[in-house]
Amino acid sequence: MIVVLVRFFAFTILRHLLRGAHRNGGIRNARSRSSRRRFRRAREGRSGDSPLTLTRDLIMRAVVQRVAKASISVNGGARQEIGQGLVVLVAVGPDDGPDDARYMAEKIAGLRIFQDDAGKMNLSVRDIDHGACLLVSQFTLFGDARRGKRPSFISAAQPDYAIPLYNQFVELMRRVDDLRVVTGEFGADMMVEIHNDGPVTILVDSAKLF
Repeated sequence: MIVVLVRFFAFTILRHLLRGAHRNGGIRNARSRSSRRRFRRAREGRSGDSPLTLTRDLIMRAVVQRVAKASISVNGGARQEIGQGLVVLVAVGPDDGPDDARYMAEKIAGLRIFQDDAGKMNLSVRDIDHGACLLVSQFTLFGDARRGKRPSFISAAQPDYAIPLYNQFVELMRRVDDLRVVTGEFGADMMVEIHNDGPVTILVDSAKLF
């Protein structure tokens, strides 16, 4: 009798486990099908979702600061300085391409974060007198500190891929209404002095996540 009862309960438990696994599998499959449909709609422009946010995570990102003045020294060399303008710390991701560099240059050059005569943020760096930009490559913007206390930087693009895109971004910024642009050196040891005016700090990325 005891053996029969044990077999009965074992069979009952196994049956419930199999049913649960089947239901969970069905849920996972349904979610997977839903995700695929959502991706197709976004790719075809039939939903409010951006294809960039669905397919790309490691994209160009920048920290933009409005400054009264700033300077940079590369490897202990002579300082280069700007007056009123922007300091842009920029990082290139492995999913980036020329379109990302173009978008970032246009967006940053057009950011209306300088005050007009009425004291409102209504002017871009192109609109102010002697506006300038200091551009600094900053791969640590991809630092991931979610696990442990030592950030991981493996999400940043490798130099052989990142340098051409960074240089393209710099060149596009220089073409904006003859904007004066000062840069550091990719991968070098740099000392940056920033006098943040406001302070005003804006996050920008080419997938419009910020």
